[in-house]
Amino acid sequence: MKETPEAYDYWAYENRPKITWPNGARLAFWVAPNIEYYEIDPPANPHRKPWPTPHPSVPGFGIRDYGNRVGHMRQMALLDKYGVRGSVSLSTALCDHHPEIIAAARERSWEFFSHGVYNTRYTYGLSEAQERAMIRETVEAIHRHTGQACAGYLAPALSHSEHTLDLFAEVGREMFGDQGGLYTCDLFHDDQPTPVRTRSGLRFVSVPYSLEMNDTIVYAVNKVEPRHYARMLKRCFDRLYAEGAESGTVMCIPTHNYQISCPHRIKAFEEALEYITGHSGVWVATGREIAQHYLAHHYDAARADIETKKQAAEA
Repeated sequence: MKETPEAYDYWAYENRPKITWPNGARLAFWVAPNIEYYEIDPPANPHRKPWPTPHPSVPGFGIRDYGNRVGHMRQMALLDKYGVRGSVSLSTALCDHHPEIIAAARERSWEFFSHGVYNTRYTYGLSEAQERAMIRETVEAIHRHTGQACAGYLAPALSHSEHTLDLFAEVGREMFGDQGGLYTCDLFHDDQPTPVRTRSGLRFVSVPYSLEMNDTIVYAVNKVEPRHYARMLKRCFDRLYAEGAESGTVMCIPTHNYQISCPHRIKAFEEALEYITGHSGVWVATGREIAQHYLAHHYDAARADIETKKQAAEA
């Protein structure tokens, strides 16, 4: 039985090589709108049920359809107001179902990264070849509809496999060289980017993507009130901003159009955006930009430090 993930080593937060962000920023801030497509009656998967009811879920589909019909534009207008370009965690089926959403995000120079084809079709139970084909399908769709080389990956509905990171890194580099297959959002284990080990030896990183600040976890799982969510976001920022004075940190707000953009919740998100972007020393970035900067300026020093400390611990 495996005791720890094979993708990375334990690496204590303190005494790491210093991270510096562009223009001396303390904190890299990014927003990851999950723009997803849920099928009302998806194919059955023996490992997970997409809906809690035995029949097609009209309420479940309806609120997610609301997100794409109403919530997306409401969130987009708010991010425009505060100068934030979204990094879209994209169900690529949306490219065919709602191309107008893709066009609006492209006009704003938003990033698109892969979140599977549908958020009702999971990695669970797929062979390695099947998962590779699924990942390739999404990367090709993003390039075809946006012109972007897909840099990042978040497994559909967080249905990660032991091969996911390796496969995405391999597919991205095969298709786009050093512009594709750069980072994962699937690890949730740190407040700074960290190197990720791949079986092919490709340079690959984890970019922090917070489940704790994820609006679906906050609202649907933890049942938090909007006003308290605003306080949570500000407190998260305050801590990371303070620590970023010593070495650069990352704050991500993962959002969903059918959660954050409901009329009674959007104000809490706006309060947090106003607060965060009102500070100096904040680099408002995309996931790709964070990954590229880290790979170019900090990856090698981090790998060397990890190896040195690992050898010292084993001595």
